[in-house]
Amino acid sequence: MDDAQPPGFPASSHGSAATPADGDRTTALADRLDRTNELLTRMLAEVAKTPSTHAIFVDAGYVYAAAGLLVTGTEDRRSFDLDAEGLIEALIDKARIIFADSRLLRVYWYDGARRRIHTTEQQTIAELPDVKVRLGNLNANNQQKGVDSLIRTDLESLARHRAISDAALVGGDEDLVPAVEAAQGYGARVHLWGIEAGDGRNQAEPLLWEVDSQRTFDLDFCKPYVTRRPVTTYEQENGPPPSRDDVRFLGAQIAAKWLAERGRQQLGELLPGRPYLPGPVDQELLVEAERMLQRSLRGHSDLRRSLRDGFWQHLQSQY
Repeated sequence: MDDAQPPGFPASSHGSAATPADGDRTTALADRLDRTNELLTRMLAEVAKTPSTHAIFVDAGYVYAAAGLLVTGTEDRRSFDLDAEGLIEALIDKARIIFADSRLLRVYWYDGARRRIHTTEQQTIAELPDVKVRLGNLNANNQQKGVDSLIRTDLESLARHRAISDAALVGGDEDLVPAVEAAQGYGARVHLWGIEAGDGRNQAEPLLWEVDSQRTFDLDFCKPYVTRRPVTTYEQENGPPPSRDDVRFLGAQIAAKWLAERGRQQLGELLPGRPYLPGPVDQELLVEAERMLQRSLRGHSDLRRSLRDGFWQHLQSQY
């Protein structure tokens, strides 16, 4: 007896040809795949046209200490001048050669300042094109605080947002290792740049182990940008030293001159750091006082304190 299909039921699909609906679905899927492939092709073409980007991260404390020691034999900032603008230009030129197919995002210059108030020197650096000055704090012992965390924040953020593909890090502190690891975790390559050490190393080994490449700048590279400040000597110092009151009055005179040249805006920036003076201002005060007195105050800490007291008293009276 034949197995007749009951009326009203569809025929079995076994061995049957594909229906028109199946063909429509296949065609639609193929169209979607074609559109997706076309979109991916356009995106890859755009990525291929986008140049790589690099940034330079400079720990100024490391640069001053290492370059000063290499060129002048001392790490004391008060003993030498650093041509920061010239050095930054040299670093940019070096990066242009090393990262030949890459464009510069900017140079980040990390330094310390009392209460994070820019010194005159730091203001000048901040005005340079393609340079961003980032300030940590400077404690009573002239030690930088918070600079490493600023470097890590910037490195990690730029790498996470794919803003840079390569980072040139000028520094040597082991505390920078987490910053390197964070940037590398987002696919950026970190290249450690250092300054030649006269004896041994001035960069932590754990930092050297973590980076993707290393480069050291020698004496010939650094020498044009570091100049020892002249040591003023006075032959006629046989008489008694000036009194504290005389030196305090001299400090007030120099403060009046400083205020006339710099203006009230810089005065407002200077006052929150009292009783400490930024290094460059303190050095200018001492050099000018010695010039006017025609004798050295380097061996008279009590007179130097009186000099600063007179300087501050006059500035406060004018604010």
